[in-house]
Amino acid sequence: MTDTLFLTSDEVDGLATPAEYVDVVREGYRQRGEGAPALPRQTFRNENPDGKLTNYSTILPETGAMGGYVYTSGFSGPNAWFVTPLFDAESGEPIALIDGASMNPFKTGATGAVAVDALSRDDASTLAVIGSGAQARGQLHATMTVRDFESVRVFSPTPNNRKTFAAEFDDHLDVSVEAVDSSEAAVTDADVVITATKAADPVFDGDNLDPGTHVTAMGQYTPGRRELDTTTIERATYVPDLRDRVTQDAGSFLAALEEGVVDEDHVHAELGEVVAGTAPGRTSDDEITVFDSGGTGIETVAAGYMLYERALEEELGTELSIAPASKALTGRLPSE
Repeated sequence: MTDTLFLTSDEVDGLATPAEYVDVVREGYRQRGEGAPALPRQTFRNENPDGKLTNYSTILPETGAMGGYVYTSGFSGPNAWFVTPLFDAESGEPIALIDGASMNPFKTGATGAVAVDALSRDDASTLAVIGSGAQARGQLHATMTVRDFESVRVFSPTPNNRKTFAAEFDDHLDVSVEAVDSSEAAVTDADVVITATKAADPVFDGDNLDPGTHVTAMGQYTPGRRELDTTTIERATYVPDLRDRVTQDAGSFLAALEEGVVDEDHVHAELGEVVAGTAPGRTSDDEITVFDSGGTGIETVAAGYMLYERALEEELGTELSIAPASKALTGRLPSE
């Protein structure tokens, strides 16, 4: 038997700051860039009721942890259910089981922020956010820790949502946060653009991007659905979280591929390769860069292990006893 720590969403909420999430996720992607294994998501669909079971995993040898994410979504309801199992990378023993609800926007936002730090201009000062949900909030919290932005413009199709989002962050941040009436108004003259939506079709016109803009897109990872148009992909130095994911479910890239404006060689490098310095990032101030984020076990394990260590320090969580397989088959017959 081994003791495994179960952590609820409430217990991990507030255990780390956005900047701390960014630091550990950056370190996780550095390890990936130097060879740490990670697989793209696998998704299984249930037809009746309609829903999905998704998982992805990684090993971060220097962190000393491995594991990933398992979650369900759909099933005739608005909710998704996130579970993170963590294992010790040396012994293989399970060390934690985390309810991933509250950490999800922060670890995903941290990934976007790592990309902004690696690919945007150092002097980036204007940020555009398209989307106003939990993921957009996580992206903004994290991204504000890697650049000294002076202004933020937010657009989402529902006026009340974008106004509420802008008012909330205008009070919280030491910069001006303004709701605007169109994606064009958000994107024009922006140094960094973040898309965090559920849109099936492109959310802005790529011709409106100024030279030197960085785009982080994280809302779509389904063939046939995309946040970015073909123009944006064609104009940009394209960096995904995992190269193997691009032709699997990166909807924006797949659309550009199908239209024949790019080929698979248009993939510049994985984010981890840029972070590790094994591939160049931005090479000029006029270059447009895109980070396509679909979610990986890298940020999940990196963030989850940090939260596990914090929980041990704070004496949080409930211990669960898990039996090894050697104890499962004892030769005893089931009791009658």
